[in-house]
Amino acid sequence: MKLALTATVAAFALTGAVTAAELRMSHQWSTGDIRHQVAEMVAEGVAAADVDLEIKIFPSASLFKAREQYQPLSRGQLDMTVLPLSYAGGVQPSYNLTLMPGLVKNHDHAARLNESAFMAAIEEKMAEDDVMALVHGYLAGGFAGKDSCITSPDDMEGKQTRAAGKAFEQMLAGAGASIASMASSEIYNAMQTGVLDAANTSSSSFVSYRIYEQVACYTPAGDYALWFMYQPLLINKSTFEGLTPEQQAALTEASAAAEAFYLEEAKKEDAESRRVFEEAGVEIADMTAEEFEAWRALATETSYKAFVEETPGGQELLDLALSVD
Repeated sequence: MKLALTATVAAFALTGAVTAAELRMSHQWSTGDIRHQVAEMVAEGVAAADVDLEIKIFPSASLFKAREQYQPLSRGQLDMTVLPLSYAGGVQPSYNLTLMPGLVKNHDHAARLNESAFMAAIEEKMAEDDVMALVHGYLAGGFAGKDSCITSPDDMEGKQTRAAGKAFEQMLAGAGASIASMASSEIYNAMQTGVLDAANTSSSSFVSYRIYEQVACYTPAGDYALWFMYQPLLINKSTFEGLTPEQQAALTEASAAAEAFYLEEAKKEDAESRRVFEEAGVEIADMTAEEFEAWRALATETSYKAFVEETPGGQELLDLALSVD
């Protein structure tokens, strides 16, 4: 059995199970980020269980670069990570469905997806790479317009926009927008200099990059939102299986608590972004159910169509996701 554990493993039982170990967890975010807080909850929960298992966290891409964590995890060179699963879409094309416009309506819908046959199918793909999910979680995002509101496909015609992910670029281009690809950290300057008319990114990025200083209208994630990105906490499967039953139980229990925290904090991030933009005097425009369905219809002809064409078994996986109410 492959054990993706660090050199600090103290001893092994006769069965080969680990009795004392340090696991290394990597992620790309700062220590103030919600995803670091999730990682800390798991580490602290395991430590409190007193099962001779310690999780050492390496934040801010200090161990592996942001988009270079999945392969080391799969190969057993890294024990745990928190990352957007779509980063590994080149390894498993089915993962691209975890950053797809209109697939998730809101956070409660995301939670139902996490318990669905769709997620079970995604987890089967993870297992092929010797990876398993401990904590499921989605973070949401919205739209901002420099001069006008963006709630429906009709609002994008002729606009120069930044989109968060390839699938969103495909959909927004289908709505008549011109796409300017850039990191979310570049949105502020691009709006300030007239390069961008609109932007799509996460709730937290809208706040942390002070986009409220450059826009007239904000469409936050609320009862309906288009942008949801699956960002789980993962572990090397063989590493988990090599732990003692007590260590596995402690890790599973801590992860369940962290998952519940993740869901509630993700909702708070959206609410906080709304508050910040309102206080800055930015108009708030909520997306309606009818507008959401118009976006999904457009995505069906653009992003979904491209995914199905590019992904073996893509239609079956897409149908599983869309079947979750």
